Amino acid sequence: MSPIDANLQGAQGVAGVNTRLAAAIAGRPAGMGADVLLVAVSKTRPANDIRQAFADGLRHFGENYVQEAVEKIADLDDLRSAAGGGGIRWHMIGPLQSNKAGQAARHFDWVQSIDRAKIADALNQYRPTALGPLNVLLQVNISAEAAKSGAAPDAVAALAKQVMMLPNLRLRGLMAIVENVVDEKTLRDQFRKMRVLFEQMRTLYPQVDTLSMGMSQDYAIAVEEGATMVRVGSAIFGAREPKRRTT
Repeated sequence: MSPIDANLQGAQGVAGVNTRLAAAIAGRPAGMGADVLLVAVSKTRPANDIRQAFADGLRHFGENYVQEAVEKIADLDDLRSAAGGGGIRWHMIGPLQSNKAGQAARHFDWVQSIDRAKIADALNQYRPTALGPLNVLLQVNISAEAAKSGAAPDAVAALAKQVMMLPNLRLRGLMAIVENVVDEKTLRDQFRKMRVLFEQMRTLYPQVDTLSMGMSQDYAIAVEEGATMVRVGSAIFGAREPKRRTT
């Protein structure tokens, strides 16, 4: 697997990622399907960078810090109503604290980082019914790292059952951040474990359709192993600036 060129930026970066995505999709086993959604990780990026990425064809953007995201969502509100229904969509992909759940529920289209019932309950409580159910993914700590967020694999079924009872949430699937290693076998093993969990969930809940895994350094491998959504930042925008916020 050739390394990702993190220096590609803008339309050139988007084109490069799309080319690698197409090659990875072509290499999937039969039956996996060809639909993979690209989420551009825009944390720490200014609104103007996101506006340019939108002009380059991207529609889904991922943020890690609620307050930073809320400011950018307001700045880019005009992109919500793009012609043809292709407006901007916002994904919360970072760990979510319960005291930020109200803002997240009101401003995001997706929350990918639910790892416990308390967060799900808070999002359900604060989601405005006029916006419709919030799309959510359960984050899984598939690498069992102590410092990493996510539910343990054996806790996913119980958490999914709880989320399914919440009317203002729509369970769409699973998300994971695999171990930050270069060993391809380790990466594939963890991606395959996520795929097994995903297929198990789909047998119970037919509306589940999303397996979010893979980032700039490993998204092609993730797609080969069955990802339906990837979260790519530096391969699109270039090297990330230092974090400016922690909320």
